[in-house]
Parts: sequence; structure tokens; C-alpha cells
Amino acid sequence: MPYTAPITEQQFVLDTIADVPGLAALPQYGNATPDMVAAILSEAGKLASGVFAPLNMVGDQTHARLADGVVTLPPGFADAYRLYVDGGWAGLGVAEAHGGQGLPFVVAVAVQEQLTSANMAFALCMMLSQGAIEALAAHASPALQERYLSKLVSGEWTGTMNLTEPSAGSDVGALKSRAEPVGDGSYRVKGTKIYITWGEHDAADNIVHLVLARLPDAPAGTKGISLFLVPKFLPDGARNDLKCVGMEHKLGIHASPTCTMSFGDNDNCIGWLVGDEGAGMRAMFTMMNNARVQVGLQGVAIAEAATQHALTYARSRVQSAKFGGSRDPVRIIEHADVRRTLMTCRALTEATRALVYLNAAAVDRAHAGDRQGAGLADLLTPISKAWATDVGVEVASMALQVFGGMGYVEETGAVQFLRDARIAPIYEGTNGIQALDLVGRKLGMDGGAHWQEVFAQIGDTLGELGASAELRGLAPWLEDALAATRAATVWMTGANNPDDIAAGATPYLRMMGITIGGWLLAKQALVASAQLKAAPADSGLDPKFLNAKIVTARFFAEQILPQVGALSGPVTRGAATLFATSEDELSA
Repeated sequence: MPYTAPITEQQFVLDTIADVPGLAALPQYGNATPDMVAAILSEAGKLASGVFAPLNMVGDQTHARLADGVVTLPPGFADAYRLYVDGGWAGLGVAEAHGGQGLPFVVAVAVQEQLTSANMAFALCMMLSQGAIEALAAHASPALQERYLSKLVSGEWTGTMNLTEPSAGSDVGALKSRAEPVGDGSYRVKGTKIYITWGEHDAADNIVHLVLARLPDAPAGTKGISLFLVPKFLPDGARNDLKCVGMEHKLGIHASPTCTMSFGDNDNCIGWLVGDEGAGMRAMFTMMNNARVQVGLQGVAIAEAATQHALTYARSRVQSAKFGGSRDPVRIIEHADVRRTLMTCRALTEATRALVYLNAAAVDRAHAGDRQGAGLADLLTPISKAWATDVGVEVASMALQVFGGMGYVEETGAVQFLRDARIAPIYEGTNGIQALDLVGRKLGMDGGAHWQEVFAQIGDTLGELGASAELRGLAPWLEDALAATRAATVWMTGANNPDDIAAGATPYLRMMGITIGGWLLAKQALVASAQLKAAPADSGLDPKFLNAKIVTARFFAEQILPQVGALSGPVTRGAATLFATSEDELSA
């Protein structure tokens, strides 16, 4: 399916929301010059549209295949991966000290968005490797880093994350995999892991598995978990005692091998400790937090691709006369309801992109030692992961609707976006768990300073909107949303009944996402308005693009922000009604 990277939009958000010019002023990110970022987005867009996108439907129809413990990718995938490696894309956001290019995480996120829009199943391979690099760079010993990081950073090897077991899903503390010390600094690892993304494949020479397991006599729960590096091939070239023993048949992402991995069937699976004993969850959360931002990005990426697909169809499909007009059939984009659907897709996509890019830039600032950036990243990560992936599913469904009956037919490709998108609200911590994390941990961090700071910044934007004759009409909608979200936040942080808090967590997270999304679109509209008044040619941006930014912000304010007030009730009603019906009555 054709895909065009939205480079102008991405660059605008990187500048106005992520403040990449500000990041480039920091020593760590000095390579992120405007020319460098522009060149990266342009070249990555070519890779996405010219190499990844043509393989998207091929992979969906052909699937990855497992035979005798060996996974074979669909035709063209291994060659495409080599192009990715040869282009140096794997090390984009990795520090130069580890062999990377030293660019901000948010720039790497923009590139990953392009690759994911073009081919989500394939881009998962890159996403997991980036998380493995992050974990090893932060927690592995210098010896392990020297042996494994350079190959991961170059892309010659890929990485995985091994948490889930048949009896330990969201409750990671229940895992049973074991690791026995050998005496020479290595460990023998034994256990079974399920749902391991890209756990086995034929695109890279080696696969570096990061595996959670228990040492002998380790305490129960998460405090007894350690993290181990377990390679497919050992340093001497011998095959390690691990294999893929099964592969899931899934609703979507068919080209992504989702494996059941067996470690130590012959009691000779060798691994090495990453970080301290019993600190496995701390090390793994480094990888998981990276992955949660990137899974949120998957929602953005699928929404973008599905919207492009639907828009192309709507501009060419002639069907039915316009309501209240002549009897002549028109292109369906001229129908008000179709236009509403497309505008909703566009507005939600741009709002979630701004949220995820802001989140990624906060991660960059945290890495540079900015405590406020670290707090913002902590606050935004569950919102990015959950709201953006919910939006990805919603937009994919709306985009399918634009096709009518043809959307339900596989050959148009519209349904693949919906099938692929549906996993994102589930993995890397279900969206319900993200909502609980937000209300249970993130709101209270540092005495609530981080949500208070966000709300204060929204208040500043309201002041700017009020001073703009063109944009002051957005202010009442954003002001109402902020007031409702603030009141809900006060209720959440003051409630004493855990069931009541849990009952309102999911609608509360959506409130936060919509309010922040509306704020970030309003900020972009202010910049677009200023650039239009100054001289659009000086900014290098098409006036049509700048006008569209303003209209999109207005649409979001008028059509989507009002949902925030309606969510106040579900957030604050408590849990009584949820449990007023017995289990037997519920199934009657």
C-alpha cells in the first residue's frame, strides 16, 4: 500500500512541540542541526515508502513461517533489513560513546514513525532492538557492552525482551524461569517464555535475548527477579541451548514472528547477568519505558497510514448525490459525514503525534539531567501508550468506514491497518494497566508537581489564545476541558477507596489525553498563525499547510474537546455500580 512520510508535519511538530532546536543546544545532542534533521527525515521517508511499504501487504498475506525451530520471514524482508542496516539507521538515537549517531530520541522516534506507518510488523524488529540497546547501555557491565552493544547498534544483531510466561502475564512477579550460577561469571538459564516478538528470524546473524529469571533462593515476587543476556549464538560461535518451539497465529502483524521460546532444554543455555542480582525489573523497565513510548507511536503511525489511505480513496471514489444538492454523483470527500470522518482522523492523528513527540523529547531532557523533563516523561508515558494506541484503533476503524463495503474486503488493505493496530492497546502493559499506573503512581510523583506544571502551561496557552483575534475562539473549549480535567485530577488524588480510583482510571486517562492533545494543537495553531502573518515564505512552509494546522486545531477544539466534560461523570462515579451486579447476574 502506498505511503508518503508526512515530513512537513513531522518537522513542524519537532520544532514547535519537541523543541529540537533547544535540544540541539545541549552538548549531548549537538548533531541535531536543522539540516541534519531534515536530511534524516527525507532519507528515512524514502526507505519507508520505497522499501518497507511495498512489503506490508506481502508480509500480511505470506506470514512469517516456523519449521524445525527456524523462522523464515516473508520474501523481501531479509533484503530490506540489510538496507536498513547498511543505511546506519539502527544507531540513530544511540550515544556516540556506544557507536551511535548521538541524535535525540525524539528524532529517532520520528524515523520510527515512518517505518511503522509503512510496515508495522517489520518495524517491531527495530523497536525491540532499540529497547535492548537502551537497557544494556544503562545497566550492563562494560564487558557485556563491549561484546554486544556495537553489534546491536550497527543493526547486525537484533534484540528481544523476554518477560511473559504461560503463568505470568501482567503479573510478572509470578514468573518461574530460573538461572543457576556456573561459577565463571555465567549462568545456566532454564524456562519458557511466550509472546516474544521477533524471538527468532533469518534477517540477522545473531539475536540477543534479554530474559527475566530467578536466581536460586531468590525471594518471591518482583524483588526476586534478575535480568540476563542470553544470545542465540555464544561468543565462540556455538549455538546456545535455546530455540523457538512455537509461533502464534495472530489477528494482525502477520510478518512479525511472535514466538514461544524455550531456554535450556538440554540444561546448557548460557547467559550473563545484566545489572545487579534482584534488580531485573529495574533494568527491564528501562527497556519497557522506551517500548511504551514507541508503542504509543505505533498508534500514531497506524492512524497516519490509515488516514492517508482513506483520504486517497475518498478523493477518487464517486458515489451518490450530495445531500440537498443536485442529483449528480460526487466524490465521497464532498459528503459532509465523510469529511467529518476524515477531519476526525486527521485531528486525532496530529494530536497524538504531538503528545508522543513531547513525551520523547522529555525523555531526551531527562537523559541530559533535567529533573523536570524526567518528571514530564514519567507523567506522559502511560498517556502516550494508552491514548495514542486507542486512537490508532479508532482511526483505523473510521478510515475503514470511508471505504464502505470495500473496506471490509482484504484486497483494499484498509482492514489490515485495523487488524495490525489492535495489538497495540494490549502489549507492553495493557491500557487498563497504563491507566492504573497514571492514577496510582504518576499523578502523585513529587507531590503532583508534574501535572500541575502541565496545567500551568495550558493556562499560559489560554492566555495567548485570548490575545489572538484569530484564535481566541479556541480558548473556551480548551478552558472548559482544563477545568474538568483539573477537577477530576483533584478527585483522583483525594479519593481514598482504591476501587473507586481504579473504576475511573481509564476514562480519566482519556480525559488527560484529549486535553493535552487539544492544548498541543492550539500551540501549533498559534505558531502557524504567527508565521502566516509574518511571511510564510520565510518559514519555508506552504500557507496551505499552515492554514490546515489552524483549522485542525479549531476542529479538535469544537468537536473533540467537549468529550472531556462528558467523561467527568465516569471518572468520579466510583465503583459501586460496577460491582452492584453479582457474577451470576452478570452472566444471566
